[in-house]
Formats: sequence, C-alpha cells, structure tokens
Amino acid sequence: MVAIDGPGASGKSTVSRAVAAALGFAYVDTGAMYRTLAWYCLKTGVPLKDPKAVASACRRWKTRLYLEQTPASEVALLVEGYRPKEEIRSKDVSAAASDVAVVSAVRTWMKQKQRDCIQFGNLVMEGRDIATNVFPETDFKFWLDASPAERVRRRQAQGVDENLAARDRQDSQRAAAPLMVGLGAVRIDTTGRPVEEIVNEIVGRVRSAG
Repeated sequence: MVAIDGPGASGKSTVSRAVAAALGFAYVDTGAMYRTLAWYCLKTGVPLKDPKAVASACRRWKTRLYLEQTPASEVALLVEGYRPKEEIRSKDVSAAASDVAVVSAVRTWMKQKQRDCIQFGNLVMEGRDIATNVFPETDFKFWLDASPAERVRRRQAQGVDENLAARDRQDSQRAAAPLMVGLGAVRIDTTGRPVEEIVNEIVGRVRSAG
C-alpha cells in the first residue's frame, strides 16, 4: 500500500495515477469519495451545514466499491449502481465536499470504506489523511506539496476557482483526522518538477524496498 497525501493542487492525482500504472497497483482517489457524497447530498437536498443530516445521509446511501479497468485499475464508489464522474468536479460539489469532509461520522465511514479497498490488492491511495489515519501502518508514505503560487496556477489551468488557503485551514483545523504530514513520510516538493521525475522517485523507493 502506497499512501500519497498532500494539500489540494500539490500534484497528488497526476502522480498517484502514474505511480499506480507503473507498479501495476490499483489507484484510489479518496477525495473523489468525499466529492461523491457531496454530490449525493446536493442531489437529494441534504442540508450541508447540518452535520447530523450529512452523517445520516452517509449512513443510509446505497453504495459499493467497484474496480474499474481504465488505462489503469481504479477503485471508485458506485451510488445505486451509478458512478458520477464529471458531476463531482463542479464548483458546487467542490465547495460541498469541504463541508461533508469535516463531519466526524463521515470520516469514520470513509475510513472503513477506504480500508475495504484492500480487497482489490495492492493500492496507491491518494488523499489528505491516508498515512495518518486510513493506513498509518504502511511502509510507503509520501507527502506532496508545492508553492502557493504554483498550486493556484494549477487550479486555474484546470478551470477551477478554489480558495486553496481557506481549504487548507479548514482541513488542518478539523477535529477528525486533520491534514498533516504522516510520521515517517517522505516529503516531495513538486514545484517546477516534471511529473515523470517525481513518479520515478516514488516508484524507485517502493521497488528498492522490495
């Protein structure tokens, strides 16, 4: 199990997908799981500022894990048999994901669901609390980051208007599994570095450890 954590726009998704493909592991985007719940709450009219309502929705929605064979194997959440893709990348869902992610009961539910992903074999799992909360026992922990200016530039290039500083504060100050560097994690600054170089560094460390 390879854990790749870091703040938004640090390069986690791009690097994690490539690392998974290089190693032949399944890729898990845990942020997409929170976005999927946010999309479901918006779709069904759950009040996002009501933690009890969000927790109740998380307990009762009908979901299952699914291994999709894209160019690389990817684990995703199906909601009543449907996997939302483009829908969970909207500005509204991005904002809503921040609200659902701070609910303690949601993080407990997500942790168990994410640990259940191990049924699909070796994983590269990206998120914000993988090395500290979901799989703290893994030997392969990486923390990706980039300069504030670089992170803003990346979001703008994606056509996304997101207040990254506010999201960082919210994630680092939440009571349940706050955003922080995992014990023993290898820190990698992705600013100005080619993706291939970062991928090779992570893959090399994993392979050298056997």
